[in-house]
Amino acid sequence: MDVNKNSYTIGFATLMVIIVAALLSSAAIGLKPLQSKNIEQEKKQNILKSVGIELSRELAEKDYSNYIKEELVLNHLGEIQEGSAFNVDLSKELRKDAKDQSLPLYIAQINGEERYIIPLRGKGLWGPIWGFISLEKDLNTVYAAVFDHKSETPGLGAEINRPFFQDPFTGKTIMEDGKFVSIIVQKGGAKGDVHKVDGISGGTITCDGVTGMIEERLSKYLPYFKSISTSMQVQDALEIVTQDELNDTISNINKRIID
Repeated sequence: MDVNKNSYTIGFATLMVIIVAALLSSAAIGLKPLQSKNIEQEKKQNILKSVGIELSRELAEKDYSNYIKEELVLNHLGEIQEGSAFNVDLSKELRKDAKDQSLPLYIAQINGEERYIIPLRGKGLWGPIWGFISLEKDLNTVYAAVFDHKSETPGLGAEINRPFFQDPFTGKTIMEDGKFVSIIVQKGGAKGDVHKVDGISGGTITCDGVTGMIEERLSKYLPYFKSISTSMQVQDALEIVTQDELNDTISNINKRIID
């Protein structure tokens, strides 16, 4: 075989390309389960972080079920559907019409109190942004929030994943006089305003993306919030009636004793 011929060179190069491609493909297939596991652990880590539980990926995997008690999937009417919230891919759902979207919702138990966790996804300056925001039992007060991004500008919009930006969301409210107003990220606009959080200097477009993301996502859950709020109000009323009946019974017993 004449190794100096062009045909030999081309054949050898082609063979090497095939071999390298096969090796890379095998490596990718072999690593996929590990990559999927890491993504799953990171997601659980962020879900827990959105209710103030900060753990390593490994501990998040282990303790997740101790805090997250329900993983619901809702439709646009707020009705519970089959499936698990954890398996819903928001990047795919957002490509659908609003009425066809599946809405994932996590319900956590933190110190004996329910917390409602809503996954978020939107657009920043250079690419997608995402996160989780949790509400207290009143479905109005923010318990905690966590955000992240794919390619926002370092030192500017990328700072949305830092505690100094995320922590001020705690205690903010999304309703005013029974109406949904969401939360606005505004530079210098958070002082004394229960519906606003300070923005990041130089990261206005990313912050606007966070504002839009929160409003767009939370608005989809209002039908569900309304349905369970009514249930809560009914339950509270029943508890009040029960207590009143108990008081009447005690009063009647006391009267009989006196008589």
